[in-house]
Amino acid sequence: MSAAPEIDALERPAHILIVDDDDRIRELLKRYLAKGGARVSAAAEAQSARKLLEAFEFDLLIIDVMMPQEDGFSLAASVRKSSNVPIVLLTARGLAEDRIRGLQIGADDYVAKPFEPEELALRINAILRRAAARAAEAPEIARFGPFQFHLARGELSRDGRVVRLTEAEASMLRVLAAKGGDPISREELAKKTSAGMERSVDVQVTRLRRKIEHDPRAPIFLQTVRGVGYKLALD
Repeated sequence: MSAAPEIDALERPAHILIVDDDDRIRELLKRYLAKGGARVSAAAEAQSARKLLEAFEFDLLIIDVMMPQEDGFSLAASVRKSSNVPIVLLTARGLAEDRIRGLQIGADDYVAKPFEPEELALRINAILRRAAARAAEAPEIARFGPFQFHLARGELSRDGRVVRLTEAEASMLRVLAAKGGDPISREELAKKTSAGMERSVDVQVTRLRRKIEHDPRAPIFLQTVRGVGYKLALD
C-alpha cells in the first residue's frame, strides 16, 4: 500500500467518520486516513454513528451502503435532512441504480468496493476543497425583503419574528440562499434537498412561497427561471 496522501484541504485536521460493519475495512481506513493527518472516528453500524453525530462535528462521512438493521442509504438520507456535511457512500455493488439513489439522497460521491485507499483519500481531499470553497462563498445570513435567513441554523425570520419552517423547507431555502441569487435547476435542487424528485421540488417551492410571498401566484422572492429552475432574489 502506498503512503497516504495528506488530508490537507482544510486549515485544520479534518474530522472524518467511517461507518462500516466490516471490521477489516473500517480499521484499514481509520489507520490510513489518520496517517494522512485526519482525525478519524468509526462506527460499526448506524445506531452508533448517530450517537457520534450527536456528540461531534464532522467534516466528512464515509458510509457503507450494505449494513445490517439500517442500511447506509437510510442513514445518509437522515443525515442530509439536517446537515450539508459531505457524504461518500461505499458499496460492494456497482449498480447504476444504486449510484443514482445515492446521489438523489444527497451523497457527494459513490465508491464501489474493492477500492484503493489512495484514490478514496484523493476524492476526500477534492470534496473537502469544494465544501470549503462553498462555505467561504456562502453568506451566513441571506436577506430578501423583510426576511432574514440564517443558513447554518436554518432559521427564517420576518421583521425579527421567527417564521416556522419544516426541515424540508429549511433545506430548500438553504440551498437557494447559498447560490447567492443565481438560478439553480430543479434537478440540482432535488439532489441537494430531501425532495428527491423534481416533482417534489415543485411541491416544496409552492409550500415555501405560501410562507414568504404576499401573493404566491406572483412571487417576488422565490422566482421561477424559465428553462432553468428557481432562484431566490436576495437583496
